[in-house]
Amino acid sequence: MNKTYLLLGSNMGNSRLQLQKAIKNINQKVGKVTRQSSLYVTAAWGNTNQPDFLNQVIVVETKLAAAATIDAVLFIEKSMGRIRTTKNAPRIIDIDILFFNKEIIAEKKLTVPHPEIENRRFVLIPLNELSPGFKHPISHKTMHQLLQACADPLDVKKF
Repeated sequence: MNKTYLLLGSNMGNSRLQLQKAIKNINQKVGKVTRQSSLYVTAAWGNTNQPDFLNQVIVVETKLAAAATIDAVLFIEKSMGRIRTTKNAPRIIDIDILFFNKEIIAEKKLTVPHPEIENRRFVLIPLNELSPGFKHPISHKTMHQLLQACADPLDVKKF
């Protein structure tokens, strides 16, 4: 069984409902959601002229390989109405693979660990909530250490 950490985010429509729908779809198409962080409200990162995001990290046990997991995640996003326009645009749902076991994957369609983990408090705060001692497979720093060193100024508030 593979263990993957996924980041969920939404800033269009009823974001809380969108995250709940995503979790239901992930349970059906990817694997069993075993843990969920609290929900966090964060100002948009990158393109700041848009509504705040609601974010959550979940842990999933899956029989799927990493490539099949990203295919399933992209299918879920599309089936929920996600339309990819410009980078960092508002979105009904965004699902990112943060970690897949402790694998390091560099492919055209998938980079794991997610390359921006260390730079984003809205990722590190829920990761630290769930697994503060989990070590990043490249930097070998724990989620707690990465959070302490993160220079991202965006405010992240528990929902």
